[in-house]
Amino acid sequence: MLSRGVHGWRHPGTAHTLERVIFKAVGDGRPYPEHGFTQRDWANIPPRQILLSELVTTKRELDLHSLLAKDSTFYGDLFPHVVQWQGTCYLEDGLHRALRAALHQRTVLHARILDLQ
Repeated sequence: MLSRGVHGWRHPGTAHTLERVIFKAVGDGRPYPEHGFTQRDWANIPPRQILLSELVTTKRELDLHSLLAKDSTFYGDLFPHVVQWQGTCYLEDGLHRALRAALHQRTVLHARILDLQ
């Protein structure tokens, strides 16, 4: 069983800690102003790489069906949507894709990034 220590998660009886995190933070909601972007607007932003550890999520929970579905990208954009505001990158859409990347031990994600600075 894992326990939470000062420096991260650790397995009892060992000195090993897992200091690696997936996201910068887990948020609940969108703290940035409404941007009014449509799917068509997002499609005009070319995807670029971003570290998972730089992202703050806008959802605390994820439906496992979305994460595990084979056709999870069938109805949406292939790239997650990230909003950069006041120096922070918020993962607005595509949490299941980001978690899937983390499960495959990838630290980088290709996403469409909207800069509201």
